[in-house]
Order: sequence, then structure tokens, then C-alpha cells
Amino acid sequence: MSHHQVTDALNEQLSCELGSWYAYLAMSAWCDRQQLTGCAGWLRAQAQEEYTHAMKIYDFLLVRDVEVKLTQVDPPRQEFANIVEIFEWALKQEKENTQRIDALFQLAMEQKAFASLVELQWFITEQVEEEQSARANLARIKMVANDPAAILDFDNMLGERNLPMDTTPH
Repeated sequence: MSHHQVTDALNEQLSCELGSWYAYLAMSAWCDRQQLTGCAGWLRAQAQEEYTHAMKIYDFLLVRDVEVKLTQVDPPRQEFANIVEIFEWALKQEKENTQRIDALFQLAMEQKAFASLVELQWFITEQVEEEQSARANLARIKMVANDPAAILDFDNMLGERNLPMDTTPH
């Protein structure tokens, strides 16, 4: 694979996915400290998804015989005013990730990096789902933000998410 711009951008996206993993872990920890264990579990599962996305890029680069360039991941934001702010931050993060994936897809098209285009198609579809989920969670928590009992119901609902914590590369 000789599309250097694309491979550099894929390596950058790998770091961004790891940054998202780290950010969701920080959000999960904040929720745990607030005794919102359902939200914490949901966010931790979301972190696991981000890690899986990073490993998908990592494996793609290795299969294509491209150097994986791991960079430092910045510490994530760890303090939030309330649970609404957590889900605002999650949606913001997903929108930014969508923009990066779209730009990477555009670059791969321009560079005619066809294998990368096929790989990135999965990420485009995934981001539609990620934004939809983040938008729905934000809308729901905004509806009940002033009702502690309803927040606990929301927390219980998110706690029903069942995502295996498999860290095996795919």
C-alpha cells in the first residue's frame, strides 16, 4: 500500500479512536462516582466499542503491511457538571468522529485507495448508528433532567445494555 497520506490519516484515526475510548472511560468513571451505575456501564461498553474500532484500524494497517504509528493519547475531560453534560459531550465526540471519518473517506477516494474505502465504509455506517444513539440518549436525559426518579429510570434503562467485554482483536 503506497497511499502515504491515507495511511498517515488512518494512523491518526487510530489515535482518535483510542482517545474516544479513553474519554468514554472517563465519563463512565464520573457516572460511577455519582452512583449512576447503569449510565457508567453503558459508557464503559461504549468505550469498549471505541477500543474495538481502534483495533479494526490497527489490524487493517497490519494486514496491508503498513507501519502502525501509535501516538500519545491526551488525558480526557474528567469533570462534568451533571449527567446531561455527559451525554452532550458524548454526542459532540461522535459528531467530531463522523467528520474525521468522512474526511478520511474523501481522502481515500481522492487517492484511489480502494481497500481503505471498503474498510472505511464500515466506519461510516457505524457512525450513523453511534450518532443516532448519542442523540437519543441526550434527548431522553434532557427530558428528565429535573426529575431524580426519572433519571434513575433512565440509568436503569441504560444499565440493560449487554455488550460483552471482549478485547480480542477482530
